[in-house]
Amino acid sequence: MPKNKILENIRQYRFELKHLTVLFVVLIIFQFILTYIQKTSLQSFLIETQKWYQQDSAEKMANLTTTSLELLLENIDVKKIDNEKDQQKIIQSFNIIFSQQLLQQNVDDICLIVTKNGKHFVIDEGIYLFDFLRDDLALTKSSIDKHLKAYNYYIELKDEIKSGERIFSRLEGTQTFHLFVPFVPNGEYLGVLYMKKTPDFTNITNEITSSYDEASIIYSSLILLGLLAMYYISSFTVKERNEAQHKLFEENEKHIKEHIIHEKESLFTKRIYHTHHKAEKVMGFIKEDLRQISEQNTKEVIARVTKYSNFISRVIYDMKWYDPPVHTIRNQMFHTNLNEVITFIVKHIFLRISSATDIFNFELDLDDNVPPVNINEFVVWEIFEPLIQNAIDHADVEKIKILIKTEYDAELKRSKISIMDNGKGFDESLLELDTHNIKKLFSENVSTKNTNDQNSGYGCYIAYQMAVKRCGWNLDANNMPSGGGAFIIDIKY
Repeated sequence: MPKNKILENIRQYRFELKHLTVLFVVLIIFQFILTYIQKTSLQSFLIETQKWYQQDSAEKMANLTTTSLELLLENIDVKKIDNEKDQQKIIQSFNIIFSQQLLQQNVDDICLIVTKNGKHFVIDEGIYLFDFLRDDLALTKSSIDKHLKAYNYYIELKDEIKSGERIFSRLEGTQTFHLFVPFVPNGEYLGVLYMKKTPDFTNITNEITSSYDEASIIYSSLILLGLLAMYYISSFTVKERNEAQHKLFEENEKHIKEHIIHEKESLFTKRIYHTHHKAEKVMGFIKEDLRQISEQNTKEVIARVTKYSNFISRVIYDMKWYDPPVHTIRNQMFHTNLNEVITFIVKHIFLRISSATDIFNFELDLDDNVPPVNINEFVVWEIFEPLIQNAIDHADVEKIKILIKTEYDAELKRSKISIMDNGKGFDESLLELDTHNIKKLFSENVSTKNTNDQNSGYGCYIAYQMAVKRCGWNLDANNMPSGGGAFIIDIKY
């Protein structure tokens, strides 16, 4: 994967302060867990090593003592010594061997367990060993009661020791070793040398553990300080970035608000331009009606002029603000008859043009069952009028026929208004959807006329904005199979 692509994939993930905090806490927890595991492993290793070394050192000491006795006996013949002075020297040598071992650190007990003539003797003094070696068994004192545990262990192991003639050790607790070394002076198996030893390496273990704890504390402290420094730098960087992003968001929000206001003002300007143009035409109709008023048509002219005047009032009202209140557009007090609005626009707006009959004509197919809508009458006027005008403008034929049809589906509670013409239809490119999923025909600055007029391209746009965005209707445009274009307004009650 290319380096730039890897960096791009990394940049898409944003790290916030809370992410860094969680990462920091997790790293610290992992460090403590790792330290604990390492210390536990070290202690386990020290215990196993200490156990092995304790056993090895105890066996070596017991074996050395046994060897010393065996060498001593191999160099002298106890039975041939009659001089009392020499006897005392030998007894003293035996006592030294026994006592010196007891003087050693951690040696708790030492004795010889020997057998002769089927009788067991436990000897822990030189004089009794001397008598035993001279076969003076009557004089040999056995200290079985004093070394009862050693004697019982020997009885259990004597056969194995005699047959194998190897050192046996039995562990009591965690540190106390009972050692049995075969006693074989001059090649003759007599019994065993028993030694009880409790090696203690606690000081060494504690020193090693203490050193490790000290190193761990230093190591963990350095890591913790490093993490704190990284956390501080990262959090400071993230804080700076967040502040910059916040300012960017505020600037973007301000820009979006300005853009929305600009769009509303732009729509307001275009709507006022179109309604102002229509208002000029309507004022001409009012003047014409006033000139033609007579006793016979007074009521008809008054009703028509009133309708025209109300439209002019609405135009003036719309000029107050670019975003009129919703209740002035949709309200329960409005009960606008769509058929009447369509009939009035066709008859008293489009058909009042002197050349209308030569260019276009209208056919109305109005369903009397269409219910009234809660929309201001002149807002409905602003929707229908530009759509009818567009049907005339884009037809591009000599004789234009406009069919306006209203239908009501009682089951679906839905009204459908169709404005159809017999022209060439819409350009297919105008029926494509834009990025907002709206047909381009209803986009701003898009005109169905073959003209470069900069003021064109707003009729369908304004009608769509009024019908869909403000009235909640559905407005669509299609080409008919028989030719010509059609605007379809769908109203759901």
